[in-house]
Amino acid sequence: MMITLLSPWRREKILLATDGSEFSAGAEREAIQLARTLNSQLFITSVVNASPEADPVALQHLIKQAENKAYSYLETVKSKALEANVKSEIQLCRGESPYEAIVETAEEEKVDLIVMGRRGKSGLMRLMMGSSTAKVIGLANCNILVTPREGEIKGKNFLLAVDGSRYSEKAAATVVKLAQGFNAKVTVISVVYTSHKEERHKEAEAVIERITAFLQEQGISVESQIVTGRYAETIVKTAEEIGCDLIVVGSHGRTGLEKILVGSVSERVIGFAQCAVLVVKA
Repeated sequence: MMITLLSPWRREKILLATDGSEFSAGAEREAIQLARTLNSQLFITSVVNASPEADPVALQHLIKQAENKAYSYLETVKSKALEANVKSEIQLCRGESPYEAIVETAEEEKVDLIVMGRRGKSGLMRLMMGSSTAKVIGLANCNILVTPREGEIKGKNFLLAVDGSRYSEKAAATVVKLAQGFNAKVTVISVVYTSHKEERHKEAEAVIERITAFLQEQGISVESQIVTGRYAETIVKTAEEIGCDLIVVGSHGRTGLEKILVGSVSERVIGFAQCAVLVVKA
């Protein structure tokens, strides 16, 4: 299968979704850095929750207060972007479901990447259930970068996890521009179970060889390995062992919310990883 590169002349759009909390600090920092490194357009948004069950008069007063506070914070983030020589636009949204407002804004602005924070290390089910981040990942058409507060992308080493699917091919094409922008080395891995037959190991070797060759053709320094274990846990463990500051994984596109909450490989990686995780949508 031929891997198609993204258009090098196209200026990409990044949407930063922030709630002004400490958990959004990493996302704000990395969104600005990415916009500067990739010369991308940056949109900054925050969602004010509006519940129809509240008293209409009291509700309007509270919403106005919340909007003023949120808009003031967005202006602060915009100033930080400007200090980094990144021009940005801010957009304040109102809605009952933050994740729906974020996805709608991303589609309206036709963004290529949504950047969001993560609420620290916690139990997987606690992280996933009711998580706006998980729902955005499931519903958005574009790529999503999830960044822990301390998850700084320095360009030291990127880990690309592949499985031979078209989702992995898209992830490989996406990592090219990032690796070139950050001058980063890329480690390509394919995970197999101990119980997998020899045929599966040969398939993994073929996938690794093809994607490694593709990345090398783009002038990227590449290392590769086949690792054994459970998919998500092994990806995260390998990233920690080799000192990666970004994990890139493919996602199998849109899913129903009932499927999102069960937790896919990409969502489990986000739940366990100490670094930023880029989920690439096919």
